[in-house]
Amino acid sequence: MVEPHVVTLRAIRAGDRDELFRIQLDPEANRMAAFTAADPSDRAAYDAHVARFADRPDYDARTVRSDGTIVGSVARWIDADTGMPEITYWIDREHWGRGIATRALRLFLDTQPRPVRARAAADNAASVAVLGKLGFVEVGRDHDYANARGEEIEEIEFVLR
Repeated sequence: MVEPHVVTLRAIRAGDRDELFRIQLDPEANRMAAFTAADPSDRAAYDAHVARFADRPDYDARTVRSDGTIVGSVARWIDADTGMPEITYWIDREHWGRGIATRALRLFLDTQPRPVRARAAADNAASVAVLGKLGFVEVGRDHDYANARGEEIEEIEFVLR
């Protein structure tokens, strides 16, 4: 029997940024996430993006740790177009398939107002499944340009009430 991992969240610390940057460099993870930075390897752009969000009063971001090791992040902000809180998450590919994303998001969502929105590439079955386990329901689909794939793809919008 595989032992469950102890998943914890903490406020993102400056010292976490190097590891979070490294995690988001993975090409396969970028392809699955699809809607990523134009150049994930551009550290200056990454730091500028992080700084812009960190200064927003509606932004709440946490480092995800599994058994004490940094394995990703989860965040929430208010979408300017919809006025609705939206969440995103990223888990290191080395830790996929262990239930870490589901547990981290459950912990995070327990502290967040409802309703909250999430989006995923339609072909990202793992993220679609995680959101479904947490009670998100599909409310729409759209096509948008995905930097990580260099083309327009279908995206699913979910809401948790």
